[in-house]
Amino acid sequence: MPAPFATQTGHDQHGRYPEATTVEDFRRNLAAVQARIAAACRRAGRDTATVRLLPVSKTKPEASLRLAHAAGCRLLGENKPQEAFGKWEALQDLADLHWSVIGHLQTNKAKLVARFASEFQALDSLRVAEALERRLQAEGRSLDVFVQVNTSGEASKYGVSPENVQDFIQKLPAFQALRVRGLMTLALFSAEAERVRQCFMLLRILRDQLRQDAPASIGLDELSMGMSGDFEIAIEEGATVVRVGQAIFGARSIPDSHYWPTETTGTPPLLTCQFQ
Repeated sequence: MPAPFATQTGHDQHGRYPEATTVEDFRRNLAAVQARIAAACRRAGRDTATVRLLPVSKTKPEASLRLAHAAGCRLLGENKPQEAFGKWEALQDLADLHWSVIGHLQTNKAKLVARFASEFQALDSLRVAEALERRLQAEGRSLDVFVQVNTSGEASKYGVSPENVQDFIQKLPAFQALRVRGLMTLALFSAEAERVRQCFMLLRILRDQLRQDAPASIGLDELSMGMSGDFEIAIEEGATVVRVGQAIFGARSIPDSHYWPTETTGTPPLLTCQFQ
């Protein structure tokens, strides 16, 4: 049955967001994003308190992050662990600023994430889980994590395949320093809203099914999905965390398609019924 929403994506509008250069710019942008979140929640019959905004500061300089903090941001999302670690070191004077690493992690960078991050949203292999566990135990820390699921089926994307998520989650209680909070996904980078929506819908359906026999220590309350171009669709489909960068910080100099490849020719169509 078609979704009852007509929300479109903004993936074909690179450059629509001007660079935020003052605290007032950030306050205005944050208010605009929160208004869009509230409108999406109203359409879906949801309470706005059930959706957390994660501002994403990847590629942005330290000065911009300081302005964002002054405007009220206390948690920032970064893709590259090394870039995030450098920013954490440079912003040590902002003691109430916390960090979420949302991009793919190589095992040799686990030591960085274990040092400073409060959240990691891209757990996609047992090797990464083992590396994080070792480093976190050495640091005497624990870490909130999301399991990344490849709902689009694209070879260019990281994430556990939907059919393997259940087995993967069953193994995670062995890692006591990792606190599993939910699932994360990247949708298709497409102007076709319904194809984007299917990626989010699939994650929600999968989460609801996994809850039935997930280990007691595994939390599956959170769904991190949606970015500047599609977070309203994600909210309509159940997102509890939306990762928004350009609508807050301004357009990046390089389009999203550089960081987030579009679907390639020959990509099989997304199957939304495989878990029903």
